[in-house]
Amino acid sequence: MTDARFADADERALRLRVLDAEDLEVFSALLQDAAGRAGDLVWMRARRRFALFLNRFRWEDAPRAEGAGRPFERVRCVVLVHYVLSVRASGVDPRDAEQAVSVLRLAFEPSAEPDDPSGLLRVVLSGDGEIALEVECLELEATDVTRPYEAPSRRAPAHPLDD
Repeated sequence: MTDARFADADERALRLRVLDAEDLEVFSALLQDAAGRAGDLVWMRARRRFALFLNRFRWEDAPRAEGAGRPFERVRCVVLVHYVLSVRASGVDPRDAEQAVSVLRLAFEPSAEPDDPSGLLRVVLSGDGEIALEVECLELEATDVTRPYEAPSRRAPAHPLDD
């Protein structure tokens, strides 16, 4: 098996910055089905940052991969959340570094106070897990840090619609 290259698709590594709720919608869609381990989620309390190191499914490349009949791809991605005041987790055991986590979506609940940029950033995980980050303001960034590689399943993630 050989690694894919960003140059093969005439693309560059993904690098995104989120500063508002509209940005977060796009960001959330690109992070859907990103997978990792609980040990790759780190709160740097003194720096007021929360980091996630994930294997991101390359949704932006999926139509081309399907059209070309080639395998779907994933890429290692670092997500940094800035200005984090507190972190709460449900369904994630920080003592189990090998516990699998999979991102379903990100959502922001702004403060009830007008003109207050603070709020709660929710990282919703499969299996009813969630990481709730109280933030001073909404500021995140994501950077792909490896070349894309063939998705082990060779398939795109699928989510059945509820009736």
